[in-house]
Parts: sequence; C-alpha cells; structure tokens
Amino acid sequence: MQVSVETTSGLERKLTVAVPAAEVDGEVDKKLAEASKNVRLPGFRPGKVPMSVMKQRFGPGIRQEVLGDVINRSFQDAVRSEDLRPAGQPTIEGKSFEAGRDVEYTATFEVYPAVVLNDVKDFAVTRLVCDIEDSDVDEIIEVFQKQQGSLEAVERAAESGDTVIIDFEGTKDGEAFEGGSGNDVSLELGSGRMIPGFEDGLVGAVAGDSRELDLTFPDDYHAEELKGAAVVFAVTVKEVKALELAPLNADLFAAYGVEENDEAAFRGEVKKNMERELKSAIEGHVKQQVMDAIVDAHPELEIPSSLISQEVDTLRNQMFQQFGGAVSPEMDLKSILPDEMFTERAETRVKLGLLVSEMVQSLGVRAEPNKVREFIEEIASTYQDPQEVINWYYEDNDQLLGVESRVLEDAVVEKLLDGANVEEESTGYQDALQRTRAQQQ
Repeated sequence: MQVSVETTSGLERKLTVAVPAAEVDGEVDKKLAEASKNVRLPGFRPGKVPMSVMKQRFGPGIRQEVLGDVINRSFQDAVRSEDLRPAGQPTIEGKSFEAGRDVEYTATFEVYPAVVLNDVKDFAVTRLVCDIEDSDVDEIIEVFQKQQGSLEAVERAAESGDTVIIDFEGTKDGEAFEGGSGNDVSLELGSGRMIPGFEDGLVGAVAGDSRELDLTFPDDYHAEELKGAAVVFAVTVKEVKALELAPLNADLFAAYGVEENDEAAFRGEVKKNMERELKSAIEGHVKQQVMDAIVDAHPELEIPSSLISQEVDTLRNQMFQQFGGAVSPEMDLKSILPDEMFTERAETRVKLGLLVSEMVQSLGVRAEPNKVREFIEEIASTYQDPQEVINWYYEDNDQLLGVESRVLEDAVVEKLLDGANVEEESTGYQDALQRTRAQQQ
C-alpha cells in the first residue's frame, strides 16, 4: 500500500492511498468462491456454478462490497502509519476503481489540532455565598401550592394574575383577519400570550363585560401582513377566575414525595432540596468562570469545523427535544433551528473539550472512584429509590463514563482555582439561581 499526505489548509489533510490490484482482485475472487457454495442457478447443480458465471452475475456487487471494506481498512491503516488523528468522517473520492488496476483514492478530512496549553492563572472568580432563609422556603412552597391549586370563579373585577374566559374577534380596517378570533379562550392576565395592550385592557373587567381594544401589532410580528398593523379587538369576558392555592395538607405533601402528614417534615424536605440546588448552582457558577478563563487563555487554538458541525447538530437536537419534540428522519430541523443559533456555543464547547482533555493529562488528574461514587450518590439522592439509581449508573458503561468525565472536569477546576483570585459575594437564593441560569444561556 502506498500513502502520501498533503496539507491543504490549516487542519485539513488530503490522504492519497493506493492498494495493489492483486490484493483487491484476490479478495473479490475469494468472496465469489465462498458465495458459489450456496448459490442456486437454473441449469447448475448447487455449489457447481462456474466462476465465469459467478463473475458475470455477482462480480460487480461483490466488488463494490470489497471496495468498501478495502477503503475502510486501508484508510485506518494509513492514518495510523502517518500518525494522524482524523476529526470527523473523511470525504472519499475515487481515482481508480477498475478491476485489474491498483485501487487509488483520496480521503480529505480534518485532524485534531496539537494543543499547546498556556498558563491559566491570576484570573478573577466570584464565589457566591448564600443562606436559605425561611422566606425563601415560603416562596418555593407557595409555588407548589400554585401548581397544585385550582381556578375558581370570582364575582369581582379581574386583576393581573387572574384567568379570564373570553370570546374575541379582531378586525383590521373593518375586516376580520386570520387567527384574530377565538371562543371560550382561557387567558391568564399578565402572561404575555397576547400582543401588547390586550391583557392590560381586560384588567378591571367583570364577567359579562364587553370591551373594544384599539391595539397595534409589533413591528417584528411573525405574520408579515400584521406587522405594525392597527387593529380592533371586540372582547366579551364570560368568566373571571382566580387561582386558589392548594392547602398545606397530606395531598400536597404526597405530591412532592413526602408521605408524612407533617408540615414541618415537608418544609424540611423542601429546604433540603433547595440546599442541594443552591450548592449545585454555586459550584456551577464557579466552574463556568474557570471554563471561561480556560477559553480566554487560548484564543489562538484552531478548531476542526467538522467537530463544530457535529456539536451544532447535538445542540439543535437537544433543544428540539427539550420542547417536547421527537426528531424524525423526514424533519428538516435546520430550517426550524438554523446553524447560526448554535455555532458560537458549539465552538466554545468543542474548544473546551479539547483543552480540558489536554489539561487532564497535563495536570495528572484522575476520576477518583470515591469522587465518582459521591457524584452518583448526589444524583441518586433526589430519587425515591437511590440504590436503584446508583446500580443503574454502575451497570451502564456509557452513563458511568459520562460521570467520570464530569468528575475529571471538576478536578481540573479545583486545580486551576489554586491559581485564581477568588472573592466571595453574598447574595440571595433566587439571585444565585438566576445568575447561574443566565450563564448557561
């Protein structure tokens, strides 16, 4: 086998491979001979079909099969012999595939960059410090009460936060427009579901009221014919409903995993979950700052575009599934969620993956078994049967590798924090969570 390598640009390589004709043709003849033992053709006894007939009937198909195997095998051998690390799948272009001639092809692909680590130190890190107050617990419990609460009809005027049952009809220049009407529509005032002014215009209404709302569609509205359009909505309020909080009783406690009919036990469980969430948020806030510092310290690192494309696809599918979608082969997700939405984040994630992987080797950190166990137990503690979850992680190699990867990242973060300028900042529970979520967007 003959191999030559050309650097076409940056990380792109073009590999030219030539495989002797005798090797390929010999493999074709061997497969034809094996196939002939089982082939049944009219006029020939089983296993006695002449090789000339086999080549005529099955030669082209078997040759294609052999060529696929030869290209795959020779490509792997070639990249090993040339000490190359392909990133992504190669583009194969045939130069000579005819029988009786050496098989020659080119494979174009990107390689992983040689990662040269720079010092990551003297960077600023803010560590949030927060205590969970009783009022924080009260707020979370009220959220639970709202989630389990019920809408009850009231005879007072509608307020922001109430739900109204309405009929409405919209007109533009006196004519009804598509999507501008509805009957028995349930609308929470203040939810922002309708265009600006619609919900505000119903505050103060009582059941039986009719209101006429003169409104203007936003300039960036999705329907071209309604962008910036002046419209009138005739609205009839049929019912006003207020949310009645679920009482603090056994039913509410059980809905959130507390079987005891004890408010103190429920509050204790809620606070324990809040403490777990807060701990994760604070650690995540610190970790993100360290990861940002790693990226900032390596502006010159070139990234394979094939890896970015793969990461874009991963992020796109994750977003689609988060919104309850199921990806089907015929669905064109790129038109719904274009690459541009994910490219910047994908580049950062790929760069971090390359850098952290190199740092794991450079810093000599390991995924210590006790740390892996602690991580899994922390996850499992939020489930009804923690031991079942722990067993699942240890029985699924892919899941276990994912946890080990997280533990390695955390070990790198701890090492780099030794060289950081860490300052503490006191904050509240909700602020700590919001700042962490904002980092992740």
